[in-house]
Amino acid sequence: MTEFKQLVFSGVQPTGNLHLGNYLGAIRKFVALQANNDCIYCVVDMHALTAQLVHEDMPGQIRSITAAFLAAGIDPEKHIVFNQSAVPQHAELAWIFNCVARIGWMNRMTQFKDKAGKDREQASLGLYAYPSLMAADILVYRATHVPVGDDQKQHLELTRDIAMKFNLDYMEHIRRSGYGIDITVGDEPVHAYFPMVEPLIEGPAPRVMSLRDGTKKMSKSDASDLSRINLLDDEENISKKIRKAKTDPDGLPSEIAGLAGRPEADNLVGIYAALADRSKADILSEFGGQQFSVFKPALVDLAVHVLSPITGEMRRLMADPGHIDAILRDGSNRARARAEVTMKQVRDIIGFIY
Repeated sequence: MTEFKQLVFSGVQPTGNLHLGNYLGAIRKFVALQANNDCIYCVVDMHALTAQLVHEDMPGQIRSITAAFLAAGIDPEKHIVFNQSAVPQHAELAWIFNCVARIGWMNRMTQFKDKAGKDREQASLGLYAYPSLMAADILVYRATHVPVGDDQKQHLELTRDIAMKFNLDYMEHIRRSGYGIDITVGDEPVHAYFPMVEPLIEGPAPRVMSLRDGTKKMSKSDASDLSRINLLDDEENISKKIRKAKTDPDGLPSEIAGLAGRPEADNLVGIYAALADRSKADILSEFGGQQFSVFKPALVDLAVHVLSPITGEMRRLMADPGHIDAILRDGSNRARARAEVTMKQVRDIIGFIY
């Protein structure tokens, strides 16, 4: 092999109901990437323990994410859909990466600081080491590209740092093993085992904000259900939430510059643009000068048109958990086979006897 084969990897945590932000920021991109890429999509159930240790219905949450993947249009036969805990190589590589990563790198992770809050001494070791497991999720398949939101860019940069340090520290071992590829990082030639993963960030609404506060990200954990549109919401709930969404008294501007300092207006225009697969500028050229009393009903109609088929298919799939489990088993078997190829080579490079 003279270059890394292009492979897309990403995952979603099974924690609470999926919402519009998950769909626009991640799942819809997953679907689009299938057309021209080899894709692996994972329900990252091991990561879910960092947010909440005990889950009352972890199987149901895993199946719900899987149902959303399938309902949105991910093809589990052409690509791989599985749950992380069914492939133990993720955890095995994560331990090796715990030894590669430096404490200083982890201390710079802003998401840990945000999630741990003021009492970091009470945060779990898993939350602190979360980025090492994320790096393992990606690199156990030697994935080259990851669709991520802005909040995960720092973790992806850490993944690159871990890959680079492993490649440099073990470069002679990699060369002797015959598993490496000559790449250039900056101006530096490296005989690498792991690729330098690239982020895929695109689209008009990579980060969907709360309907109640345009300065905060739409979140499953927000106490107010009115802050988000869940993928399982019916038409009545979608309509209610959009109509109640926070706005300001001014009408919509005709140009993007007019959205500055208006986070709620910017968010609703961004949501419309993303659902319609158009630009914000295009939406403002249509609705500029009009009031939210005109814009919100149009947004309701569009959201219902896009989301209702997905909601219906999710409900149908979730009524047959055995079918979802069969898809996960098949995907896990295929993922495990790929991951074990990597781990056998990593063990050889390190010098483990197995």
